[in-house]
Amino acid sequence: MTKKNLEFKEILTNFLKENELSQTKFARMVGVKQSQVSEWLSGKAKPSYDLLKQISLAFGISADYFLGIID
Repeated sequence: MTKKNLEFKEILTNFLKENELSQTKFARMVGVKQSQVSEWLSGKAKPSYDLLKQISLAFGISADYFLGIID
């Protein structure tokens, strides 16, 4: 199943809402600055491979989820 070609910023926005996470708490859990998360959410930037891996490991979710490949 795909997420209907959602962009990373949309997937991340939904993830934060579904898990009731603030940008600050998410950033702390992943090991980045809140400003970086803000850039991802605005679509100004996307996480690198290494950061995507950190996000996946921090939450125990496949990177495919954040790439929009699986639900």
